[in-house]
Amino acid sequence: MPDRANTLLGFDYGERRIGVAVGHRHTGLSNPLTTVVNQGNQTNWTALLTLIEEWRPDALVVGIPTHMDGKETEMTKRATAFKDALAARSQLPAHGADERASSRDAEHIIANNRKQGRRRASKGDTDKIAAALILQHWMEQHRA
Repeated sequence: MPDRANTLLGFDYGERRIGVAVGHRHTGLSNPLTTVVNQGNQTNWTALLTLIEEWRPDALVVGIPTHMDGKETEMTKRATAFKDALAARSQLPAHGADERASSRDAEHIIANNRKQGRRRASKGDTDKIAAALILQHWMEQHRA
């Protein structure tokens, strides 16, 4: 297990799947970790809290979607509610992060990987790569 000092977990919230990434402030890097599949429309809290227990992060970062002009959407409210519930259940600070274009950027990364002959992507790959991009962007904006 990696050094847990200044470890962060990032989340790309979706109603069906939640992408998860891990990052470390001392390196400034994030990596896709996994994708948690929700049960129906219910958040899979067991899987999420197991990841938090395993990685023991200092804080959590959740992507909050908005329109490109910054206006809120229905998913903005759902992702914010998820962030608040995640903080309450984990007893950790949870920060919201701008996630505009993260899924699109993740799809570009996957497409480029395919062009280079790497394996085919699964549905969850986009989610965990988007989580890594969200977390990376947040760390870049919050360097100490």
